[in-house]
Amino acid sequence: MTTATQASPTAPAAPPPSPAQPAAPAPPLPSLTGLRWMAALLVFGLHVHNFRYFGGTGGRLMTWGFEAGASGVSFFFILSGFVLMWSARPGDRAPRFWWRRVARIYPVHLVTVALALVMAFTLPHQPRPTLPQGLADVFLVHSWWRPWWQTLDPVSWSLACEAFFYAAFPLLALVLRRLGGRGATVLAALSVLAVLALAWTDAHHWWDQPISSFPAARLPEFVLGAAVARLVLLGRWRGPGLEASLALAVIGYFLVPQITADYAATACTIMGFAVLIPAAAQADLRGLPSMWRRRRLVRLGELSFAFYMVHLLVLRAGTHLLGVRPRLDPLTGAAAALVAFTVSLGLSWLLYEGVEGPARRLLLRLPARRRATA
Repeated sequence: MTTATQASPTAPAAPPPSPAQPAAPAPPLPSLTGLRWMAALLVFGLHVHNFRYFGGTGGRLMTWGFEAGASGVSFFFILSGFVLMWSARPGDRAPRFWWRRVARIYPVHLVTVALALVMAFTLPHQPRPTLPQGLADVFLVHSWWRPWWQTLDPVSWSLACEAFFYAAFPLLALVLRRLGGRGATVLAALSVLAVLALAWTDAHHWWDQPISSFPAARLPEFVLGAAVARLVLLGRWRGPGLEASLALAVIGYFLVPQITADYAATACTIMGFAVLIPAAAQADLRGLPSMWRRRRLVRLGELSFAFYMVHLLVLRAGTHLLGVRPRLDPLTGAAAALVAFTVSLGLSWLLYEGVEGPARRLLLRLPARRRATA
């Protein structure tokens, strides 16, 4: 996705396609790909902060800038719902949809699992998973049990949430296609209220354990993204423009440190993210200016999944050179963070070009060959 497709959201809807004439694919939205990179960068900054690369003033600046970086995962969840609803194919069968999602995420997931296993059994002081923990991680169910949620590659907990979302999506898409603009608006509002209610209960310790990684608790964010996409598809979205939406998202991001950590922080960013994503989509559809669809930013967005999956392994390996929580001076800390970023980006390029893209194309060809043979 490197170019924007212009379309008027007020144009009359095209007649539904006949069975002999499949629906045209939805226009690409390159700005959303660019925004994915910014979310991945926030998570990277959070983990650099957590590894305490910086001490003193540098550490305080990292706290100010990236303490709320976990909200990037919330952005991913909302964006995932939006993109899947935007690109959903009418008449698509659930097994075919699920296979496409397996082809999308599993190759990189399995490679990073293998890397994490090699690190666990070759580097000192690395946690070694039990066989049940490892199998739960491989099959993306480990986030349902809090003691296992950061097994092997810790960031894969969010993939377990995504796997649950994918399982629910065919039913969600069926419901949304039966809803008009008013129904989609009600569903979006209910999703926001569910996030706020869960945040309140989490902040007041109604739960025996944190729910920030619990897949069912993160489902409302995904549903919100899908409902907002339905509104855009219907031409019924009436949110603020891209600049105002970005301002709301930034304000919410910097409110996070004022709120209890974990899931409760989602309440700060939910509205800003929920309007920023459709605003960026509308900018692409209308051909309005958008910094997020610049070619290099879109390219980085394409690498963002692999970058997200590998960067924490790079930071963990770096502790054997820098020590645990080294609290370096600003210049040395910046150099160490730049090296970690460069290595992570290089590995993400290798994963994207050598694993993610080729494996996805190979896996998607298998069902086509079976149908052709049949």
